[in-house]
Amino acid sequence: MTESTLPLTVVDGSDRRQSRDRLELLTTLLNGPNVEAFYRDDIVRYPPEHRVFAWKCSVVSCDSPRTGRKDMCHQHIKEWAQVKVGGGSRFEFSRTAGPSVTILAAEPTHCRICLHRPTTVHSKDLCDRHNNRWQIALRRDGVRPDPEAWRAGETSLPSYGECRVKVCSAFAASALRLCPPHRDAYTRAGSPGAATLPPRWEYTERSGRTVKALYADESLFRRWCSTVAAVNRPGRTNLRGLPPLVQAEVRYGLFAHTQRETHTIWDLRWIQLIVDAARESGATSLLTDDIPASVFGCDNVLREMRRELQLIYFTPAETKDAGYIETEHFGVRFENRFSNFDLTAVSQRWLRDLLWDYLARLFRSPQGPRSSGPVDAARRACVELSAFLEITAPGGGHDPRQLTEDDMLRFVADQAKRARGNLPSLGITRGRGTERGTVSENTKRVLFNACRRILRGALDSGEADTLGLPREFIIAMPFGGSSSKKARNPFTDEVARALADEDNLQRLAKDYDENDRGIRDAWETIIVTGRRCREVLDLRLECIGRYGGLALLWHDQTKVGNYDEAIRIPERIYELLQERQRKTLVLFEDRFGRPATAQERPGLALFPSHIRNPHATRAFSYGWFNTCFGNWIDELDLGECVPHQARHTVATNLLRHGAGLHHIKKYLGQVSTRMAEHYTKVATSEIEDVLQHVWVAGPGASTPGKLVASPKDGLSKAQAQALSIDLSRRSTPAEGGFCTFQPVVDGGSCPWNLNCEGCDKFVISGADLLYWRRKREQWRSIAERAPDDTTADYLHQVFAPTSRAIDGLESALAGLGLLDDALALDLRRPQDYFQRIWNTAFRASDLAAAVAGGADIEPTDGTDTEQ
Repeated sequence: MTESTLPLTVVDGSDRRQSRDRLELLTTLLNGPNVEAFYRDDIVRYPPEHRVFAWKCSVVSCDSPRTGRKDMCHQHIKEWAQVKVGGGSRFEFSRTAGPSVTILAAEPTHCRICLHRPTTVHSKDLCDRHNNRWQIALRRDGVRPDPEAWRAGETSLPSYGECRVKVCSAFAASALRLCPPHRDAYTRAGSPGAATLPPRWEYTERSGRTVKALYADESLFRRWCSTVAAVNRPGRTNLRGLPPLVQAEVRYGLFAHTQRETHTIWDLRWIQLIVDAARESGATSLLTDDIPASVFGCDNVLREMRRELQLIYFTPAETKDAGYIETEHFGVRFENRFSNFDLTAVSQRWLRDLLWDYLARLFRSPQGPRSSGPVDAARRACVELSAFLEITAPGGGHDPRQLTEDDMLRFVADQAKRARGNLPSLGITRGRGTERGTVSENTKRVLFNACRRILRGALDSGEADTLGLPREFIIAMPFGGSSSKKARNPFTDEVARALADEDNLQRLAKDYDENDRGIRDAWETIIVTGRRCREVLDLRLECIGRYGGLALLWHDQTKVGNYDEAIRIPERIYELLQERQRKTLVLFEDRFGRPATAQERPGLALFPSHIRNPHATRAFSYGWFNTCFGNWIDELDLGECVPHQARHTVATNLLRHGAGLHHIKKYLGQVSTRMAEHYTKVATSEIEDVLQHVWVAGPGASTPGKLVASPKDGLSKAQAQALSIDLSRRSTPAEGGFCTFQPVVDGGSCPWNLNCEGCDKFVISGADLLYWRRKREQWRSIAERAPDDTTADYLHQVFAPTSRAIDGLESALAGLGLLDDALALDLRRPQDYFQRIWNTAFRASDLAAAVAGGADIEPTDGTDTEQ
């Protein structure tokens, strides 16, 4: 079922008190200290550089109005397109480009001599009469007179007054009392009423006599003057001629639009078209009357204005009566969703009220819904039940006292049948509401559980008893079952190769990202890092950096409450995101005509949306990304794939390369080890090797205990932990640690006969701490039992490098805040501690002989064991 704009609220036109109360409410709000004064005028004059309604061309030297929703005038848009092809800078273009020719000024210009007559099209500062006198002066003297001296000798002419058009505030140009634009409009309209001036009226005027206009039908001329629209001047919205309530509603709608952090860009011409349409239709309120403004964009402006008016006109109780719920009444607003949910599809008033009360409790709860999913589920459940009762129940189910247990059982059976056959639902629609949705096992489960919660809540609160709703009807709704959602499988090797193929990635960027917002860069980052899609899409501009020479990615894991977390990323991804930073800054400069400031950069989105993003802080939506990804997958013919499978793929690859569940949980930012199992699809008992927290040089190194690949001083604990789970280092397990000698790692034989403790390529890790502590206790015990002090000193000297390595390991772990974890983590297998016993076998005949005669038994290797 789609979310649609609420129907217009019908109000009795005779209820003047309601209109008066609403006007007083709006007037009080608009007189508030945070409302700019220009909103209160009949003609709203927006400042040229207003933060929301700016209308002046962004080129510094240009005073022309912007074109549509662009930030430059028409001439400079064409000039910038040519400069941009040549690699020019938008910032430099905005500062150096010359002014363009303005066709219509924001304010009517007046004669510099008369002051109360409009200028002519032939002169920028003189009226018709004085312009003619200036031309005569030029021809008469033969020498161009000084303009200032000539103007000083001219006399001011009387004014014709304001234009007779009801909504116009400009001065009239003649005795016909029309300003120049409306004089031209009157001629284009066919001169209704045939208003003209008498012959030789100029001479009559010069003689000091009054000139009177002539009419064939003066009433028709006056009617035209009262209905014609205002001149659409840049940077202005003319509200004259509207009823006071409609004027106040438009003003409040404009102000409320500026209070949104992420808002669309309104073309000021759309607002004037809405005002003109409301005036022509005789509307008394934007909320109750249909405004026939059919120009593209006007509907969106009207819709937002009406939503803002509904917020202040209606209380929550009134929205309940009107058949919708407004989330902002409860301080809730879901991302990329309208704030109101239409409930009128539930035809039974008692059921709709139960749904409204349930949603209100949900919004008022301390936790509250994180998304609109629970709201949609509850609404869909009630719509489906309502549609069924409307068809089968007595009286359409409008009287709850007539419902029985059989009614609910029939509904349950009907839904089960539809789920088995994937049949259409009764009330749920999809798309734009023209196509019926199908019932599946999952939708049936969600519907049953949501409906059960609503009805059981009514039973517990006593609302069911008040309505007379039978208890048998409520308890007949069964439990729908727990979620049967299965974990996504990792990408197969073939799919993974296709999704990382260079040609395919170029197609993704070329076909689905024409504005170059970074959809390919986002996808490659998701593939490599295994981040949640939202964590990558919401990255800020300054999300990468080098620490200790290593590239780190900083991001927010909002789902589990981890903010400003860092992970190590490969150099290629670091360079990719670095280039994306440069492109984003170029986009910012193209959009605003200036570089981003140091204060703005941390808040900018790395992957900015080109829709509803006035400050470049909003990233493109997951819905758009997922749609583009799905179309790309269909084009590649890879079957059913979703972006989240990349996360499962990374988790599985980590496990395959020796990472433990606690490391996977840490690296992927998961809430529990059980969730890590969900992603890797294995139990803890199946893990044999682990990725260590931190490495230090072994006893054979020149500096035992030194942190390997040591970060520079001053590294924070969070940065150190990010480095400690670095997944890029290669090694092979050895007794008590790891061998980092690459020929051995690649499968070669050890050239030092496995003398790990004396090798400088041997490192010990945090997981080996307990192993080496036992070793130290063993050596100390042997030294204490030495026959003399010389032998004990020798033993201590032999073990000194190992002791320094252990001390260095403990110091490094303590500095990283991981010492307690290392002491609690004994990840060595029993085979490591009982290597000799478990790898030694005995012949059965020797064991028998030992039992018979007590003879000594010599062990042998497993290759000669008798079966």
